[in-house]
Amino acid sequence: MRVSPVADELGRRFAAAGFELHLVGGSVRDALLGRLGDDLDFCTDAHPDDTLRVVTGWAEAIWETGREFGTIGVMRRGLRIEITTFRAESYDGVSRNPLVEYGTNLYDDLSRRDFTINAMAVSLPGHEFTDPFGGVTDLAAKVIRTPDAPERSFGDDPLRMLRAARFAAQLRFAVEPATLAAMNAMAPDLDRITAERVRDEFVKLLSGADPVTGLRLLVDTGLADRFLPELAGLKLEIDEHAQHKDVYEHTLTVVANAVRLERADGWPADFVLRMAALMHDIGKPATKAVTGDGRVSFHHHEVVGARLTRARMKAMKFPKDVTGQVTHLVALHLRFYGYGRGEWTDSAVRRYVADAGELLPRLHKLTRSDCTTRNRRKAAALAADYDALEDRISRIAAEEDLARVRPDLDGNAIMELLGVPPGPIVGRAWKHLKELRLEHGPLDRDAAEAELRRWAAAEGITAD
Repeated sequence: MRVSPVADELGRRFAAAGFELHLVGGSVRDALLGRLGDDLDFCTDAHPDDTLRVVTGWAEAIWETGREFGTIGVMRRGLRIEITTFRAESYDGVSRNPLVEYGTNLYDDLSRRDFTINAMAVSLPGHEFTDPFGGVTDLAAKVIRTPDAPERSFGDDPLRMLRAARFAAQLRFAVEPATLAAMNAMAPDLDRITAERVRDEFVKLLSGADPVTGLRLLVDTGLADRFLPELAGLKLEIDEHAQHKDVYEHTLTVVANAVRLERADGWPADFVLRMAALMHDIGKPATKAVTGDGRVSFHHHEVVGARLTRARMKAMKFPKDVTGQVTHLVALHLRFYGYGRGEWTDSAVRRYVADAGELLPRLHKLTRSDCTTRNRRKAAALAADYDALEDRISRIAAEEDLARVRPDLDGNAIMELLGVPPGPIVGRAWKHLKELRLEHGPLDRDAAEAELRRWAAAEGITAD
């Protein structure tokens, strides 16, 4: 394995300079699980300046972006390596970022780590294994537990509560009772953590192998209420007079379905799809209404849901492009329903494809994931309807370039035919021609020019 020679080389260099070096944390955990990747974490008693002297001339690349936290990054033979000075960081109970202090020994460094499964080390180049808190035992038992008392551990860094849920989602592990109780009691402490750090942990959780387990932990402990209160808000009261689907359980099922469909098609974890699945019904609590016959409706919940999704993702500091993609999927997730009644024209299909744009493959999976009915006949009918829609999209796409629906005349042709300069008139004409393209399909050049002249005359624009 190529990790061993590189790690041993690095260990010998540190030893020659009089310093310790240990493979540590997630790297040891993943090695024991048989899933060690190309990212390696080391700790050392060397300070950053000392580390730089040791790796200079050996590393193929060096970066110092984590220097203020005691970390120097290097690249060697395709391995991305981070070397961090023994840590003794903590929070002061008020600030939103850690107070970084250097430690002096391996034991103290390991005792400061989040969980026992991440508090193991292998010395280099001697390969001595250190596990003072029973990490191997917990790894075998698939248990998440803190090395120190969980109250102290979470007091040092409240983000660790969210990390516990994240590791549960990634590894399919269970949180042991004392740690779980501390998460319940200390959930409000998460407010001390910046939105960006919470967001990054949440992305890792939702992208995990079993995000539903992590999401349930967030809701059950009250952690979700600190940054995503809409999730617990999906637990709508159900009474015998106004029956409706359990929106919370339905949502978790939709997320699980999306994960299953990703894997079936060989997709990597797709955060945008999974977040859309999580948020697709977020507008239901605000739009719930009970009709005179006792039925429950959620009219326009996709519109309200899209607005709430945008606001929540903005508060969590997501990039605008990611927020826009998720929000658009939420807004479109109901568009398919009604297709099976035979009301869709080719024009409606074109608009479906055009409105989804590059998100169409994700919209396909989101819509299919949203079918959670236990009625097998209804589920089979919905699946058949969507199969028919996808086949119809493929047929029309074979005849037309649906991926890039554009007017049959471009802006230059519009300006030439109407004799107008660039400006609002060109934009309005372009939009009109695009609507015609969506409604009727491709027009030949003569028909497109005739339609443009008809539009211009109706608008009072004299064409040359």
